[in-house]
Amino acid sequence: MPIKMANAPCSWGVEFADDPRNPPWAQVVKQCAQAGYSGIELGPVGYMPEAPNVLTPALESVGLTLVGGVVFRPFHDPNGWPELRDAARRTCAVLSALGAEHLVLIDSISSRRAATAGRPNEADQMDEVDWSHFVERIRTIARMGSDEYGLTTSVHPHAGGFIDFLPEVERLLDETDPRQLRLCIDTGHCVYAGFDPLAFMVRHADRLSYVHFKTTDPQVKARVIKQRIGFYDACAQGLFCDLSDGEIDFRSVRELLERIGYSGWCTVEQDCDPAGETNPFAAAKANRDYLETIGFVSKEN
Repeated sequence: MPIKMANAPCSWGVEFADDPRNPPWAQVVKQCAQAGYSGIELGPVGYMPEAPNVLTPALESVGLTLVGGVVFRPFHDPNGWPELRDAARRTCAVLSALGAEHLVLIDSISSRRAATAGRPNEADQMDEVDWSHFVERIRTIARMGSDEYGLTTSVHPHAGGFIDFLPEVERLLDETDPRQLRLCIDTGHCVYAGFDPLAFMVRHADRLSYVHFKTTDPQVKARVIKQRIGFYDACAQGLFCDLSDGEIDFRSVRELLERIGYSGWCTVEQDCDPAGETNPFAAAKANRDYLETIGFVSKEN
């Protein structure tokens, strides 16, 4: 199966470029390669160097390909639009210059939604006017990535944002052009939101362009939902765990991707606190080794 495996800076706790707790970008690049991956995502723009003459040789020196990048910004907030648009253009420029393929759009976590992550029936919803403006902002960045920079642009449902639960994900897909906005599935965020990522991938196989591998600890997930614990505290309590220890059957994911003819990149993400007690390198290597044991990748891939 022509699947190539990447990892992302978020597995080292890098969510925001200016977080003083972030590890050095060169360390993340080196450890990603040492853990056995052949690709890496850009992370938040401004974390890695944006100059191609700096980043290209750094990646080539350890045998990594830049797979793509994520615009993790508040598409739901009209006041944040100028900064979002600038970050998106900078991200597109770096990806295009280095020959990367994937631009991933994520509505970042909102205070209106973080408290009810994992509980779709309690989640606050936008009114129709706000929704229409929200979708148009997503369309605008999708056109930027697809039409101006030639990137494969996709939307990524994410806990704590306004594209999270199944009805709103389906509605966004219905209201956007699949030629400009495709679909990035994150297996862990799907199960946390209460829907089956495998069934969803089958239903939208023609729109699926990219896959993020993540999983949840089923006991932690059940407890934080029952106790009405918000997204940030749920993450701190171990919601996301090693791929081998969670509730998603990645053998079934492999079989499904083979069946629908998916090829290209899959990227492992295991969000963690950059100043926490976890060992990101050990987790990245364990996840890569596990994927090899179940036939997802070979020693050479």
